[in-house]
Amino acid sequence: MFKATARIIKWTGKYKKNLYLGFVYSFFASIATAMPIMVAALALHNLILDYRGEKPLEPYYSLKMLVIIVAFVLLRFLFSYLRAINQESIACKVGAKERIEVGGILKRVPLGYFSSNHTGDISSTITTELSFIELLSMSMIDNLVNGYINVGVMIVMLAFFSLPIALISLAGVLLSMGFLEILKKASDKTSPVLHKAQEDMAGSVIEYVRGMAVVKAFGQSGTAMASIHKAFNDSKKINIGVELKYGPVNMLHLLVLDIASVGIVIVSAIFALNSTMPLPYMLMMLIFSFSIFAKVAPINNSSHSLGRIEDALNNLEKLKETDFIDTNGKDIELDNYDISFNNVRFAYDKVDVIKDVSFDIPQNTTTAIVGPSGCGKTTLCSLLARFYDIDSGSIIVGGRDVREFTCDSLMNNISMVFQNVYLFHDTIKNNIAFGKADASMDEIIAAAKQARCHDFIMELPKGYDTLIGEGGSSLSGGEKQRVSIARAILKDAPIIILDEATASIDPENEHLIQAALTELTAGKTVIIIAHRLATIQHADQIVVLEEGRVIQKGRHEELSSTEGLYGRFINIIETAGAWSL
Repeated sequence: MFKATARIIKWTGKYKKNLYLGFVYSFFASIATAMPIMVAALALHNLILDYRGEKPLEPYYSLKMLVIIVAFVLLRFLFSYLRAINQESIACKVGAKERIEVGGILKRVPLGYFSSNHTGDISSTITTELSFIELLSMSMIDNLVNGYINVGVMIVMLAFFSLPIALISLAGVLLSMGFLEILKKASDKTSPVLHKAQEDMAGSVIEYVRGMAVVKAFGQSGTAMASIHKAFNDSKKINIGVELKYGPVNMLHLLVLDIASVGIVIVSAIFALNSTMPLPYMLMMLIFSFSIFAKVAPINNSSHSLGRIEDALNNLEKLKETDFIDTNGKDIELDNYDISFNNVRFAYDKVDVIKDVSFDIPQNTTTAIVGPSGCGKTTLCSLLARFYDIDSGSIIVGGRDVREFTCDSLMNNISMVFQNVYLFHDTIKNNIAFGKADASMDEIIAAAKQARCHDFIMELPKGYDTLIGEGGSSLSGGEKQRVSIARAILKDAPIIILDEATASIDPENEHLIQAALTELTAGKTVIIIAHRLATIQHADQIVVLEEGRVIQKGRHEELSSTEGLYGRFINIIETAGAWSL
């Protein structure tokens, strides 16, 4: 239990001093909580003595005691307030920092990380579980540490009036701690199960939403919902089972504290009957019997929540300990943009995809990469952008191996336009400015005009401030593509990778996309993955891949007149172009 608390304290990082200051304020708040009861008991005792004539009181004694009581009540509120403002916001500040840090980590891991780790697991860790830590960690600290500070202070203060009663209180706290430790151990075993159930729910919902179009198209909503229903039912059963398991230990913890409270009442009553404790002190003990354990009784809830927090911290740390692809990378500035692939080999899960590939791309030239589906075209470009690291060989950009760069410094030199465009749930302006965060509005508009998307943007309800749906769902395919090209134009990187950028564009938009691509690629080093003859025939170099190997290289005129895969590819295109309805 205290080990988990120590981990939370460590998690707070630079805010530890605020946490410790909160503990100090909690200590003084506990004193200020107990003192009014003790002052009232002392005052009542002295008033009785005065009434009996045994000890006359000074004038205004009752008023002075009242002022002291009110002062302690006000101090309690003051110290409680100071504790709250020092401690309560810590988790929100650390949680925000953690999310930014995790975001930075995820952009520096190989893309293979997202294949080997379920999206639901990652999503659950940085949303649900981090939110769980954020919302509950400080309340757990308050319940546990401040709760024991409170009861500890009260026990020490009671010892000045009656050592036996203080010992009864201490025995109750120690026994309850034993049951709480049992509860914590049970929580350690059940937390991973709860975490898995949470991940399954997140994963099944994400998969269902992403596959909604397929679900509707095939009318299989019942089949698709089955996995969600199963995940939800499993989570329900697990949570109910956990609560039933915790119930008996929870009750024992509370029973021990209740027995200790009854013990305080009985012992103080015996002392009063035997005249070894004044009646006002006995009344004080009765009041304390109801309040002394008020702060430690709810710790049973904290105990099993701490197990879940600790498991969430384990998952967060596991995610943060992921190896970066650019751990040893440096920020490098290039003075040329020649590209060389030298005996490059790469495998997905031990299955070779790129096999001993070598070719050069001179600066300011256009290279088209063609070949049948699955031959490794997109993988080759992903290796250049260092989304993955090659298994052997080297990829050289500007005379430097891509493995020498940090991801950011490498990608500062590369812009990519994909077939499947992803736009963020944000304004058109911010989606274009994603290519250059500090771009002015004039620069954004200029890029949009070059990409042939300014006109349709101005027809939108709020122009550049129009909010588009997630993934760009409120725009057509051609409109999304042109926005993505505007983003690349604004970035103005010297190396351009076009991955089937016009593959799924309708004829109405194709001439606009081609004009936008011409603006984008002017004076750049360009790599094109395409199947359209118009896109590749004017390339300075065509690289033909088959099953991960380079089988042909040259210009269109040379390759089309030579027996081989490219010639067959051109014949197929020309035959298809001759079809009519």
